[in-house]
Amino acid sequence: MKGVIILLGAPNDKKGRLSNIARERCDQAILEYRKHPKYKILPMGGFGSHFNVTDKPHAYYSSCYLISKGVPEEDILEFGESSNTVEDAELSWPIIQKYGVERVIVVTSDFHMQRARVIFEKRFSEIAIMFAESKTRLSQKELDKLKLKEKKALSRLHYSG
Repeated sequence: MKGVIILLGAPNDKKGRLSNIARERCDQAILEYRKHPKYKILPMGGFGSHFNVTDKPHAYYSSCYLISKGVPEEDILEFGESSNTVEDAELSWPIIQKYGVERVIVVTSDFHMQRARVIFEKRFSEIAIMFAESKTRLSQKELDKLKLKEKKALSRLHYSG
């Protein structure tokens, strides 16, 4: 398999409805998929009090959304049931190896990109990696809160890969 689009998770509600951020990431993954039609999509996201408290992994809901937007089910790989960005990288790596993937595109939100890039570039140093960010459409106040959270998380990051 030549390439995989790794779709990082974002919150869904108690009924499995994707948040705006999750849909924005899915839409960006679909854009990348259309640019790279031979690539498969690897949806990430399992369970966590901060993003998914349902009985199905977050990646299930992302996959349903992708399929509803025309992505063939056979172009969606098994789920990576991660609960944070470090786990996204760690749990996606064996799947990437399993399929002999040569190239990866990591899709996440603009506010999350810096931290995702640090984590994935370290873990995926052996293969070609690109990044694609979705535009987050929130109020400036909400976006500033997310950016502050990311800045703190990045400063705490002690990733030894």
